Amino acid sequence: MTLKERLKADVVDHMKAGNKVALTTVRNVLGEITTREKSGKTPVELDDAQVTSLLQKEAAKRRDTAKIYTEAGEADRAAAEVAEAEIIEAYLPKALTREEVEAIVDETIGALKAEGQELSMRSIGAVMKPVTAKVAGRFDGKTVSEIVRGRLA
Repeated sequence: MTLKERLKADVVDHMKAGNKVALTTVRNVLGEITTREKSGKTPVELDDAQVTSLLQKEAAKRRDTAKIYTEAGEADRAAAEVAEAEIIEAYLPKALTREEVEAIVDETIGALKAEGQELSMRSIGAVMKPVTAKVAGRFDGKTVSEIVRGRLA
């Protein structure tokens, strides 16, 4: 079951359970997905990685809005935004720890060296590509880049 299919199935579940906040949030996210798919010259079907990326942006947007509401003294509205962000974050894959990412980087570097590649700072792209594919959406890309640079230095 794809992430998008899971979201659609959960709309029905939230409707039956009478969970209005979750229902509205999931419907809004599905609307964003549909908009993204239909925008542009030709319609496209978003894969799970793209949907995950969109969910991360939506959750971040709500967290930012909650922060603004908190600064403005609107605690009720801030709480509503945080609740929506938590609902969206439930659909995101489990985040990786720094240690797990370092292990993935070390494993990738080891595999590339086993293939006979000489690794230096110039070959950062050769390391980043497979690491990014494994880590995608579960850890900050900038920090991954810093870890790779540290290992290659």
